[in-house]
Amino acid sequence: MRIDIATLFPEMCEAVLSESIIGRARRRGSIEMHCHNIRDYTLDKQKRVDDYPYSGGHGMILQAEPIYLCCRAIEAQQEAKPHVIFLTAGGRTFTQQRARELAQLPSLTLVCGHYEGIDERVVEELADEEISLGDFVITGGELAALTVADSVARLCDGVLSCPEGYEDESFYSGLLEYPQYTRPEVWHGRRVPPVLLSGHAKKIAEWKQEQSLQRTLARRPDLLERRRQPDAPPCPRAPAEEKNDSD
Repeated sequence: MRIDIATLFPEMCEAVLSESIIGRARRRGSIEMHCHNIRDYTLDKQKRVDDYPYSGGHGMILQAEPIYLCCRAIEAQQEAKPHVIFLTAGGRTFTQQRARELAQLPSLTLVCGHYEGIDERVVEELADEEISLGDFVITGGELAALTVADSVARLCDGVLSCPEGYEDESFYSGLLEYPQYTRPEVWHGRRVPPVLLSGHAKKIAEWKQEQSLQRTLARRPDLLERRRQPDAPPCPRAPAEEKNDSD
């Protein structure tokens, strides 16, 4: 799989994606990742990529043309058009299920917003979908893009040592993960649950399932409700209105 990130801060993204599991997977060639500087595609001599919003307001807006040119350059490097995602506060909330779906695609382009937003016209022109991490606002789209990239990449073949590395985790099955323990057996007077030391595989599996259900009920009952409903299909962005050739 290939993941490209269009950003104003490629060094920031590279620093994260070059470390730990994802960094090792990149060096092995298990996954391909590239970070692109949107400023490299501006036509402005001062390398400006933003301007004041029409109608007034606070802050600056990222211009359409540099983002458009950057995404087209990324597309030109590939045989097929990548799936383009804009990280925006108004996007659909990202979930583990969506990560699993995206991991089946051959390539993704993640576009990071910054300042007060992005000229809506380029979003309409290029976006296959918009994604948000949740009901909060952060300074730029880089952290969101890195989160999506990491979440998707670790589901790709060869990134983790085995599928069990993610299949037992929170959200993969629709439940929160059961509690985990390691040595020593007693810490600050707290003991590891005896069943985990029993070596009885069936009882351990039952304990894990029960703990997952109890934890989900106590902390995220909405997940249990969601499990009772069929998976909703992805919500792609509505196509933009057709352009008039006379425009």
